[in-house]
Amino acid sequence: MPAAAVSTKDMPAQESWNVTLVVSDNGRTKTIVSARHASEYRQGEKQEIRLDGGLNVQLFDRDGSATLITAGRGIVHDNHDIEAFDNVVIRSADGTVMRTEHIWRTSHDRMIRSDKYVTISGPSRTIRGYGFESDEAMKHYRIFHASGEALSK
Repeated sequence: MPAAAVSTKDMPAQESWNVTLVVSDNGRTKTIVSARHASEYRQGEKQEIRLDGGLNVQLFDRDGSATLITAGRGIVHDNHDIEAFDNVVIRSADGTVMRTEHIWRTSHDRMIRSDKYVTISGPSRTIRGYGFESDEAMKHYRIFHASGEALSK
């Protein structure tokens, strides 16, 4: 029986292990992405880097504070948008922690979004719900269908 043909569009153009990608602007680091494995796929003018084996993304604001995103896997799109999947945890510089299964971060407005179930925990409250949008620092966020708990003093 003849072997099935493998389409080259389903094959990565290149693969790398223990990868770190740095995005900077005028010498200022804006984003650092690292993963155990990366596969670059190209189709025409489009390119994406699929990351697996654990994903770490550091998003830096102007004063150097970082928001850390960890996940099982992710994708960096050619426009620098980033998606993260599987046990996504976002930790902001102020200690806010958000957990979900999928987020995407758009580079043009530097916002983080999800349409999945999310849990956001802070020192005095926990908010849960479906649908989420935030700035990268997690200082200004909203959950579209929310419920939660707060401590009163």
